[in-house]
Amino acid sequence: MELTKETPKSTVALITVISIAIPLVVAFLIYAPFTMDLGTDFVYFLPHLNGVINTATSLLLIAGLYFIKNKKISYHKAAMNAAFALGAIFLVSYVIYHASTESTSYGGEGIIRTVYFFLLITHIVLAAVVVPFVLFAIFYAWQGKYDKHKKIVKYTFPIWLYVSVTGVIVYLMISPYYNF
Repeated sequence: MELTKETPKSTVALITVISIAIPLVVAFLIYAPFTMDLGTDFVYFLPHLNGVINTATSLLLIAGLYFIKNKKISYHKAAMNAAFALGAIFLVSYVIYHASTESTSYGGEGIIRTVYFFLLITHIVLAAVVVPFVLFAIFYAWQGKYDKHKKIVKYTFPIWLYVSVTGVIVYLMISPYYNF
């Protein structure tokens, strides 16, 4: 990340706080010895919604790349802003689900189990790692600092796309084991 005097300290501080808070809150909710009772079964729909959101995000990221490569700037902005918005919606949905239900155990065996856990672990780690990069990429784009935006997205884009696509794959692999 290229941070210069042009990047306000308040922006750096906010992105840092958000980037630390998100994984901490998610980890707390997953490993908490309790679940919140929301008094409704709608939460059991959320993993399916999250699979759809990750699929749409993946498609938007690919579309955003296509648009920028073809100099369709307004379409690129729309696709990337939509992907960012879906990421925020996904996060809220994910937190609600994990705060109100126990995690589902993967039931696959053999090599597929190893593949599943490899994808899951890399997905989780990179999902946490990519947050500040996405936030800075969006910030630079919104501020019209396109040179900085281009530099950071060289690394951010492939990680974000990997996280999004592996989110879909992990969902498809675990969905037969949901007990609802």
